[in-house]
Amino acid sequence: MTTRITLQTLCLLALATPVLAFAQTPSTLDKIKQGGTMTLAYREASIPFSYLDDKAKPTGFAYEICEKIADRVKAATGRADMQKQYQAVTSANRIPLLQNGTIDIECGSTTNNSERGKQVQFATNYFYTGTRFLVKAGTPVTKLSDLTGKQVVSTTGTTNFQIIRRLNEEQKLGIDLLGAKDHAESALMVETGRAVAFAMDDILLYGLKASSQNPASLAVVGEAIQVEPYAIMMRKDDPSFQKLVDDTLAAMMKSGEFEALYKKWFQSPIPPKGINLNAPMSKELVDNMKALSDKPAT
Repeated sequence: MTTRITLQTLCLLALATPVLAFAQTPSTLDKIKQGGTMTLAYREASIPFSYLDDKAKPTGFAYEICEKIADRVKAATGRADMQKQYQAVTSANRIPLLQNGTIDIECGSTTNNSERGKQVQFATNYFYTGTRFLVKAGTPVTKLSDLTGKQVVSTTGTTNFQIIRRLNEEQKLGIDLLGAKDHAESALMVETGRAVAFAMDDILLYGLKASSQNPASLAVVGEAIQVEPYAIMMRKDDPSFQKLVDDTLAAMMKSGEFEALYKKWFQSPIPPKGINLNAPMSKELVDNMKALSDKPAT
């Protein structure tokens, strides 16, 4: 009898242990309340979403949205003394750093798609874009097939890289697809002739072109290969934090604050060179300001 009770007890403890371990994992809001610090991730060259200005300080459209979210977090946690920390991330490390708790929210130019949705949670979509090409001005490229047999670069870890690789294989184009560590390096490879084209989200290409040494020497070309949404990235299974982020975006979109911020970053001169991207709001984004959808790309 004693042996049987002991075994039953051990079995119950074994079953209970994972539940206890899960319950002890704090939500993002609890983590911030306990530690008094929130870590915001930014990109160094995702103009105009999240990038470094001429004083090496993070700035941009997505960055400002995350600052608004941080203000809401400070109020929600009751930590008037909450400190904000900032962490640069790349396309390759942004998801692992979010999952392991190094960062609490990612304020960059990340596509919300179904595959990433298995690893992280996305907030309401706040931008829509499509894959096009950055080339030297005058390069005869209007579509993907014009790059047959040529060197094309895209940033490692992006959906754009995966799209071009897949289409290259399916259409047997013989493209020499090169990977770069970030968008700035990808653009430099085009400028220095190491690649004919840089495949990336068109709005990022406009930003890189505008901030280059000689904007007139570059061109954004081609029809958008596919339209994808951008969204702020959070850890999975954290409904309280997700609600705070989505509620912040909803309030900004309904009050007109989001539209004013859009005009500031896409239809006005922006740092560091004061160039205006002149990028009107897409129909998809106008519609989503009403729908407030977090629907991913396939």
